[in-house]
Amino acid sequence: MTETTFDRTGITHIVWDWNGTLLDDNHANLAAVNAVCAQFGREPVEMEYWRSVFRRPLIPCYEELLGRPFADGEWEHAERLYDSSYLEHLHTCELSTGVPDVLHDWTGGGGTQSLLSMASHEHLVPLITERGLTSHFTRVDGRRFATEHDSKAEHLVSHLDHQGIDPSRVVLIGDIDDDARAAREAGARSILVTSGLMARERLEATGSPVFDSPVAAVAALRAA
Repeated sequence: MTETTFDRTGITHIVWDWNGTLLDDNHANLAAVNAVCAQFGREPVEMEYWRSVFRRPLIPCYEELLGRPFADGEWEHAERLYDSSYLEHLHTCELSTGVPDVLHDWTGGGGTQSLLSMASHEHLVPLITERGLTSHFTRVDGRRFATEHDSKAEHLVSHLDHQGIDPSRVVLIGDIDDDARAAREAGARSILVTSGLMARERLEATGSPVFDSPVAAVAALRAA
């Protein structure tokens, strides 16, 4: 964990991220990225490199990866290609170590939790259902609308508003710096885990506490 001071006072609700946090899908993400690279004439990348450059908004991230701006219609084509490749590998993705036990642990201690992902809502909900996780969450939301800056922030505000949850009682647990940004803008707190698509030093730069796993993150909350 980082040495960042973290005030856990009053936290009763966790908003979980999905990809790279509760779901161990880095290899599927990398395969999908490299499918895009192959289509656009770029050499494949390694995970260490991708974790050093991945960010939101996605379009400038991918334009930097490919070394040129997208022409009309190319981003949409890249998205379809990414999604197709990712879905081919999805069946090989397991839940992160300690999931779903860590979800039981949090609710067993009297807390509540929900799930918010930037994956499309239509894709996410059946996946959570198939994994038998729906009952753990007070609400499950994927990306339901477009935002100007491609950030989770507005989605988090909507997610909490629909549940009537005070953001000051919330911690968002995710795997990229946009999760920290979203929590800050919504008035919530955040914990980041190193199991996903962003290198530790980039997570630590947000000022949020950083742990190696969801289990370690919840253990820190329970110890407060």
